[in-house]
Amino acid sequence: MILVTGGLGMIGAHTARALVDLGHEVVVTSHRRAEVPSFLAGRVTVERLDTNDRDAFLALGDRHQISDIVHLAGSIPDDPVDYFRTDLTGLLNALDAARAWGVGRFAVASSLGAYIGRNEVPWHEGLDLPTTELPHLIIAFKKAVEPLTTNALAGSGVQPVILRIGTVWGPLVDPESPFCYVPPYISAVLRGEQPKPLYADDGGDVCYAPDAGRAIALLTTADTLAHDTYNVSSGRPYTNRELTEALRAVTPGLDLDLLPGRQHGPGEDPYLDITRLTRETGFAPEYDVAAAVADYVAWRADNPR
Repeated sequence: MILVTGGLGMIGAHTARALVDLGHEVVVTSHRRAEVPSFLAGRVTVERLDTNDRDAFLALGDRHQISDIVHLAGSIPDDPVDYFRTDLTGLLNALDAARAWGVGRFAVASSLGAYIGRNEVPWHEGLDLPTTELPHLIIAFKKAVEPLTTNALAGSGVQPVILRIGTVWGPLVDPESPFCYVPPYISAVLRGEQPKPLYADDGGDVCYAPDAGRAIALLTTADTLAHDTYNVSSGRPYTNRELTEALRAVTPGLDLDLLPGRQHGPGEDPYLDITRLTRETGFAPEYDVAAAVADYVAWRADNPR
C-alpha cells in the first residue's frame, strides 16, 4: 500500500487516482479537508492525520502495510516561523516513518522555484541551484526540503525521490489561486466577466493536474530509478495566446482581449525539461493546453473547484 500525505489536495488527489489506476492500493491522509473528490470516492482509504503528531503518524504503520510514501502535505504560510515549524515537523515525522517502516521510496514535493536565478531555458536537473532571493516562503521551504530529505535518508535503504513540480492547475485547484493566474482567469470567464488582458506571448511552464499526478505515480512505482531528483511538468511551454484560443474553442462567441508581445520584452519564460522523467518512466503528458482547458471547463460545470 502506498501512502500519500495531503492526498485530498489537488496534486495529492490526482497522484492517488493515478496510483489506483496503476493497480496499487492507496491510503491518503488529510488534516483539514474532509471532502473526498468524486474520482477517488470508494477507491482509496482515507485517514485523518495531523502530520505534526509523530505518534499518530507512526501509528499508520500499525494499521497499514505501507510500501512507499509520497509526502505532499503542506500548510499555507501566515507567520513565517510558524509555517516553517509546521511543515518542517511534518517532513521530519514523514521521514521518521519512512525509516521505521523500511519503505522503498520516499517521494517529496520540491518546486520549479528551486531553479530561480538560472537564466538557461529550459530548466533541467543537472543545473546547480543558485543562491538567490526567493519570492515566496513556500519556495524557500521546498528548496530546503531537498538536502534535508536526501541527507536524512542516506544509508537508510529508502530511496529519496525529489519532485521538482512545475506550475500545476486543474480540478481541485483554488479557483482564485494566487500562485497561478490560469484558474482565476478561467473563473472570470465562467462568471461571464472580462478578465484582465494578458500579453499574448507570455506563458512558460504549466502542467495539468492529472498529468502531474500520473508522473508522480510513475516515479513512485518505477522498477528502478537512476536519479534522486526529477522535474515534474508537461515539458513544453505554453503561451497566453494558446490559453485564450482554447477558451474560445469551448465558449462560442467569447471575446477576449490580448495585448501584443511580451510584457517585459523579448526573451523566454522558463519551463521544466522532463527528459529524465520521460526516459526513466515512459511518461508523456496526455493534455495539451486545449485539452486541459476543455476538461477543466467541463469539470467546473459540476464542481466549485
